[in-house]
Amino acid sequence: MVRVTTFYDVTVIATESLSKRFPRVTALDRLSVDIGPGVTGLVGANGAGKSTLIKILLGLSPATEGRAEVLGLDVATKGAAIRERVGYMPEHDCLPPDVSATEFVVHMARMSGLPPTAARERTADTLRHVGLYEERYRPIGGYSTGMKQRVKLAQALVHDPQLVFLDEPTNGLDPVGRDEMLGLIRRIHTDFGISVLVTSHLLGELERTCDHVVVVDGGKLLRSSSTTDFTQTTTTLAIEVTDSDEHPDGTRAVRDALHARGVETDNEGGGLPGAGHILLLTAQGEETYDLVRDVVADLGLGLVRMEQRRHHISEVFTSSDEQRKEATVHGG
Repeated sequence: MVRVTTFYDVTVIATESLSKRFPRVTALDRLSVDIGPGVTGLVGANGAGKSTLIKILLGLSPATEGRAEVLGLDVATKGAAIRERVGYMPEHDCLPPDVSATEFVVHMARMSGLPPTAARERTADTLRHVGLYEERYRPIGGYSTGMKQRVKLAQALVHDPQLVFLDEPTNGLDPVGRDEMLGLIRRIHTDFGISVLVTSHLLGELERTCDHVVVVDGGKLLRSSSTTDFTQTTTTLAIEVTDSDEHPDGTRAVRDALHARGVETDNEGGGLPGAGHILLLTAQGEETYDLVRDVVADLGLGLVRMEQRRHHISEVFTSSDEQRKEATVHGG
């Protein structure tokens, strides 16, 4: 077994000092991580090692060194058994245009080992689940991008896997299509108990959808934590106010009034149309909220919003970049 510290009763993916080196690049660099049941996001810039990791976990590419297990199976020796239990939705468009969704998904079900009748029944159920039942007999070549993404999702689910790898499943989708796909991903786990490893470059999507997030950069693990840990509230209070005839710059008026009461603030550009910029200050408890409300009311301004800021996954990358720059300065 892979010996790594785990916070889960059951681990669906575990890696220990996993490395993959090519002649001119190290794609994975001693990556050790545990992933439990649920929906897990895998985050990293292009070239971070995400695709390489998925190929190794599927048993399609050997690691240079280290160990990895998927569903308790060693990827180095049990690749075929892993692929029987795992579904994979690729990022690229790999669908045949001249067959229907039903024909394609049935074919993939048969390749997964399902007998003909079971393959047809599972295909119908899966296409209904992903919202393609009414369009199931149309040639895939006439599908929209969103429909094609759903076909790829259906073929990953048709053999009832224990775990699915979804590579950039919202690529090319409009906001409505992204929301619908994210809803499907959540239901894969909540309704069917299937664990999910999903990659995305849209970090906000992962914050909304995932239970856990793994961040890799340059083949190394930056952080692996629950989404709740990534998005904890801070002590920073964000305030946005309207302007008025008396105070055409409402933000400045509030800032000056708070400064007069000994409260330090900072500014952040942005804001809603017609509203002032965003004012930032450190919350010292309920008295800070009361003070802000009183100041805004005394000035005759409208309070657009007052909320505690949350951390975001993107801050992990910002911190990593700053550390690299600092290391470069001190090292060179």
